[in-house]
Amino acid sequence: MSDLNDPRVFFAAERTLMAWNRTGLTLMAFGFVLERFGLFLHMLRQDASGAGRDLSFWIGIAFIVLALGVMSFSIVQFRRVLATLKPIEIPARYCTWAGMAMNLSVVLLGFALLAYLFSEL
Repeated sequence: MSDLNDPRVFFAAERTLMAWNRTGLTLMAFGFVLERFGLFLHMLRQDASGAGRDLSFWIGIAFIVLALGVMSFSIVQFRRVLATLKPIEIPARYCTWAGMAMNLSVVLLGFALLAYLFSEL
């Protein structure tokens, strides 16, 4: 339990949650770019066998999965921090679940992106 009785502790935890969200989004975008870069290379080579799934595809997928893991773990960590705070440290009528909902929605959209990438060939 925190003994600071200061709402800044809560806001610092929320800023950390959003920083992990930005990190996850960046990793996901980088993974998507890597995956598409392999497709671009196949087009440049005019590969007759089709796009296929080469190393850039799997590295891109790994970055997207890493992003999903980072954002999911950040939700768990934020909930752990919330459990340690006293009610005085959380501003009255402040929505504590909004940041977690944003991270969760990005995770769900990330899974949709993975499904799209695996279905497209």
